Amino acid sequence: MLERHRFALLLSGGGAKAAYQVGVLKAITHLLPRNHSLPFPIICGTSAGAINATALACFASCYHLGVRKLEWVWKNFRTHHVYASDFLPVFSHLLSGQMQNLRAEQLANKPVSLLDNRPLRRLLKNTLDLSRIDRNILYGHLKAVSVTASSYSTNESISFFQGQPELMPWQRAKRRGKRAMLNVEHLMASSAIPMVFPSVKLEDQYFGDGSIHQLSPISPPIHLGAEKVLIVGTAQPKPDKRHQLQHHPSSAMVAGHLLDTIFADTLNSDLERLYRINHTLSLLPEKQRQATHLKPVECLLINPSVNFNEIAAKHYARLPRGIRSLMRIMGIRPDSESSLLSYLLFEGQYCQALIKQGYEDGLKRQEEIRGFLEI
Repeated sequence: MLERHRFALLLSGGGAKAAYQVGVLKAITHLLPRNHSLPFPIICGTSAGAINATALACFASCYHLGVRKLEWVWKNFRTHHVYASDFLPVFSHLLSGQMQNLRAEQLANKPVSLLDNRPLRRLLKNTLDLSRIDRNILYGHLKAVSVTASSYSTNESISFFQGQPELMPWQRAKRRGKRAMLNVEHLMASSAIPMVFPSVKLEDQYFGDGSIHQLSPISPPIHLGAEKVLIVGTAQPKPDKRHQLQHHPSSAMVAGHLLDTIFADTLNSDLERLYRINHTLSLLPEKQRQATHLKPVECLLINPSVNFNEIAAKHYARLPRGIRSLMRIMGIRPDSESSLLSYLLFEGQYCQALIKQGYEDGLKRQEEIRGFLEI
């Protein structure tokens, strides 16, 4: 397994859209024997991608089994598994949040959010055996797994990693890596979409979604020793440039636009920077290249080939009544142009459609993936 320690998998965030990642991972199973361990011993994730990454790390000794477990959970998802979705709990939570805002700041002791995601905490505790991570590291099936969260206290992007003893923490501008024994609270913090889900306290700091302050998403796998990084994102194809808005964007459309920016734009910028560094290194003589203490890093990015907003609109009616009422108040209907629905629609049929799309996209690029992973 040591010869594969330069390979990493990076899973970005995207709420319910992270179901797409499971389809791509499933397509990769066709390249490996049934009892094969992880083909990428370094796994890094952010937001919902952090949950997928950690689940895979728990089954690092058998990649096929890990993907099957992930697929089963996503295919059987219901919205109430992730956040309270019945009419009374939804609006009671909103009212409680408004009352909290009226209290003096020093008396406010509960996080305020649009939705109550305590069901997700219960689901993670019941489905993930995080003690398996240490065993997989000990037996050499896994080099490291990292979960990135954003600190509201320091405005830093912090990658909590669990891995082999020789791996060292790192510190860079606005980001750092910190060794930790990963637990469910790290996952809750990393996936706490701003304003939608409540912040999470870890030690003496408050954290939210890992994508908020993540200026360099590819940094964690590189610091953990990766030289080749397979990235499975959730960024949708750009809309037709000829498309023009006929009216001012609604608040729901703006919210969806902000989430798209948080989850996709920094990754694209980081990839551009990485390609420029690789090109610069290729122009340097060997001696000068060694003096820079930099190494070329190869990346392969797989993003959806279709627009998830259209798929989400077809499944709008599957949302629980309480969430549909809330969506209507926010101006989100099946024909809305907001992408917010595609992040929050944790219903099995929608997730299955995304898994199917990821599987098809993965199969189309199977030979490219095979060559990249040197399988």
